[in-house]
Amino acid sequence: MNFFSLIGVEFKKIRRSKILLILLIPVIIMWIPSIINADMNFDTRGIPITPENNFFIQGFMGMVWFMIPASLVVCTVLLIQTERANKGILKMLSLPVNTAKLCLAKFAVLILLAFAQMVMTIAAYYICAAIVSQMQNYNFFLDPLYVCRVTLSIYAGAIPMAAVFWMIANLITTPVFSVGIGLASIVPSVLIINTKIWFAYPMSYPFYLLMVEYGRCAEGIYETQIAWLPWLPAAALITVVALGIACVRFGAAERR
Repeated sequence: MNFFSLIGVEFKKIRRSKILLILLIPVIIMWIPSIINADMNFDTRGIPITPENNFFIQGFMGMVWFMIPASLVVCTVLLIQTERANKGILKMLSLPVNTAKLCLAKFAVLILLAFAQMVMTIAAYYICAAIVSQMQNYNFFLDPLYVCRVTLSIYAGAIPMAAVFWMIANLITTPVFSVGIGLASIVPSVLIINTKIWFAYPMSYPFYLLMVEYGRCAEGIYETQIAWLPWLPAAALITVVALGIACVRFGAAERR
């Protein structure tokens, strides 16, 4: 069984689950306040940013700081628990398939689910922008290429974080503790992006990328250039190490 076949099998396992609904709910929750407080986009408090850019940045801020990481934590635990609840992992481990390949196939599903949530976020942004434009008689729409570029950069930045959450879920078999550690790790990201070691903390990557974009939209508020070094080597190393540990620990409890 090749890698893509394994991914297909994993999707069949979750097709009847409510995992997509779980991904959609936080998107809706985060964009409703943007509609309710639409008039506040004109009150920039002296910050040199246009209302449409302010609407976009503020709408995405809650998503990248908490909702996207929290969704990854929940989806990670759900993917693991779906197997354990139905003893499916024992059946999969009995097959002549490399356990590392199984682990990476599940991680690929997690990443694809994160991509689906990003698509939902873009759709929610444009729906809300249309509503707010009618309410305020002002064009809040931004160029789709710009919106997609920023969203894809945030998505790419979330991959190392997803790898760390996947590693935690495989190391800690108790769902409550796994979720608790994952959610607790999200909170310090706002503070850590302002330190010199932000690149060593993957949970801060999406928020860092959005703040860089904020700096480009509002001159003088934040740095406008991404510090590719040492970020890229650190992100790659963290991703590889986290996935390596996850592959080693995948199904370890069931193999005993």
